Amino acid sequence: MNSTMNISKQTLSTTELLILSSEMSKQEKSLTLAYLMLLAGHLGVHRFYLKRPLSGTIQLVLFALTMVCYFVFAIMSAFESEVYSDGLGMSIVFLVLTLLMGLALTIWVIVDACILPGMVKSWNAKLEQSLIDQIVAYRSNAAFTQPK
Repeated sequence: MNSTMNISKQTLSTTELLILSSEMSKQEKSLTLAYLMLLAGHLGVHRFYLKRPLSGTIQLVLFALTMVCYFVFAIMSAFESEVYSDGLGMSIVFLVLTLLMGLALTIWVIVDACILPGMVKSWNAKLEQSLIDQIVAYRSNAAFTQPK
């Protein structure tokens, strides 16, 4: 069935609406759960939940790089304080990298907190339309296979 057809729910029978409702309750995404996952937002878990693996992976990698820079900064600053009297050296580069990447992640999570309802609503609308298309396609196929 062509997905550009966009059949509405009003064309479905009561049985088909029950099937749609049942499948939606199984597969739809929860805004509450998405917000709970946003608490671990720097890991991109909420994006994986909403089937956005590319941006979820980017958030996860950016978080990992931030943590690596942080630990390198901590180790280097400990050693540099013993070697240099002023305590500043290459560790400042890793501190700046850590702060910049951490700031970018924080801004991204704040933006995600604002757009998350739209992301969940969009996912659920696409799911509903896909299920309606499947129901209508099944209805059409069943009409052809019934003996007359």
